[in-house]
Amino acid sequence: MTDSVPWHRRLPGLLRASARAMRLVWQVHPRAAATMVALTLLGGALPAAIAYVGKRIVDHVVAVFLRGGAPEEVVLWVLLELGLVALSRASDRVEWLTGSMLRTVLGQRINEQILEKALDLELADFEDATTYDRMTRARRGASYRPLDVVQGLFHLARNGIALVGFAALLWQLAPWALLLVVAAAIPSFVVDLKFSEDGFRLFSWRAPEARRQMYYESVLANGAQAKEVKLFGLGDMLLGRYREIFLRHYAEDRDRTVKQAVRGYLVGLISLAAFYGTYAWIALRTARGELSFGDMTMYLLVFRQAQGSLGQVLELVRAQYEGLLYVEDLFGFLDFEPARVSVGAHREGPDPSDGLRFEGVRFTYPGADAPVFDGLDLHLPPGHKLALVGENGAGKTTLIKLMVGLYRPDAGRISLDGLDLADWDPAALRRRVGVIFQDFVRYQMLVGENIGAGDVEAFDDEDRWRVAAKKGLADALIEELPDGYRTQLGKWFENGRELSGGQWQKIALARAFMREGADLLVLDEPTASMDAEAEMRIFERFRALAEDRMAVIISHRFSTVRMADTIAVLHDGAIVERGSHEELLAEGGRYARLFLMQARGYR
Repeated sequence: MTDSVPWHRRLPGLLRASARAMRLVWQVHPRAAATMVALTLLGGALPAAIAYVGKRIVDHVVAVFLRGGAPEEVVLWVLLELGLVALSRASDRVEWLTGSMLRTVLGQRINEQILEKALDLELADFEDATTYDRMTRARRGASYRPLDVVQGLFHLARNGIALVGFAALLWQLAPWALLLVVAAAIPSFVVDLKFSEDGFRLFSWRAPEARRQMYYESVLANGAQAKEVKLFGLGDMLLGRYREIFLRHYAEDRDRTVKQAVRGYLVGLISLAAFYGTYAWIALRTARGELSFGDMTMYLLVFRQAQGSLGQVLELVRAQYEGLLYVEDLFGFLDFEPARVSVGAHREGPDPSDGLRFEGVRFTYPGADAPVFDGLDLHLPPGHKLALVGENGAGKTTLIKLMVGLYRPDAGRISLDGLDLADWDPAALRRRVGVIFQDFVRYQMLVGENIGAGDVEAFDDEDRWRVAAKKGLADALIEELPDGYRTQLGKWFENGRELSGGQWQKIALARAFMREGADLLVLDEPTASMDAEAEMRIFERFRALAEDRMAVIISHRFSTVRMADTIAVLHDGAIVERGSHEELLAEGGRYARLFLMQARGYR
């Protein structure tokens, strides 16, 4: 795993991620980025200037006390220090304001990039646990990690500039004082850096368990699952699993945090001893008359601030290292290029009379041992209605996904109008297809938008909504809703209306009819939540509307599939029977047996 790579081997990649984060900030908001640069230079120069002015104030007061002179001049130095401190406070406030604006804009842009990458992934990538874990890790902290890294770089530069000023003053006192500041800060830095690496390693290893915990949370807090959770009494068990994952992680985090606190305190004593040793030495030199009171005040202040600034620099380096580990993970996901198959550019095929054809198709799911299909042949001529029948797991839905181009076969050929699906322009191919899957999406949007989702180019076309709803027999249902096609569906948002399963299926069926140019209609268990009478009316309407189109129907009700021109029986990934309803009954095979079993259930 990449998280076990030593820090010195990670360094080039982390530096690239740092530069990329900086470029991203500059692209998103150039004016804010330029402001941050200016504030960094100003904020870095002010601490040493304030310390020097403080020395002049003390020296002038002592001089007036010992030798006389105009005391009023000290007021000018105090006013100068006031101005510098006020400028420093203003710089801090403007920096906070700039960072707040940047955080919002940059967080939005990063999340957009993650979503754009998600849209770019293939269906198989969403079904791959490793890829899904990468996306989960990328999304966690995506809204703030990159900006934290960029702000950390500016703070690092700011403290670095301040350190240069402090170093110049300390060098005048004694070169070893500067070296002592550096040496005293290193042990604490090493300890914190080690714990940062450990923390990131735990974060990476936990991605699958974090996703599992998020799943338990969604089941417990989602209204769609509430019925079963309550009815089956699953709540305490699922909450227990959710809590178990937390407690296991909490124990690891607690032990790591306690160790970090104890070791951090012990090594912090080194810095404390260095300061007070130097304090005693400076006080002794002042008592001997080797340093003025102003010198003593300035050097003690500078030594303390130099320690603080160096500590902040090293803490920022540690935080940058930790933050860049996450940002590198984020950019790694954004740069992730899944194994892609080539896509074509053709928008039509050479032989529209050929319809849809499977020839020797073999397909295996990634990571699976056995193929779903091996040598599958199937032909669907234009205007033909095909019903797919078979037990659960026979491969019906997989066949649909291959048919509409969501999967590519490992071997063999799938063609539409005589052209291999691989040679079709994906957008042109999808416009040829109207589909409703068994697990169709229930969009938490307006009724009309739920229907309009079937054709994004006509998403807001209310006339098209009404036509599609009428075809899907959803028009009567919609007219009864309080705001008609403008009724909010689902319970996520205010005044949302929840529909029954059968009502949702009518909305989804209307969605399939939105694509007026589609000449391949696919219905995968589209009426499973409807009663037999409603299903019969739906399919009678469907058959009439799809008279000149190719249609594929999956249903477990034989009263429905018997209306198809051809029925294909799938078993163990192969078509074992095909023919009309009457032909298959006459054969007395698997279809006839399943039909008679279902018929006996209605007696």
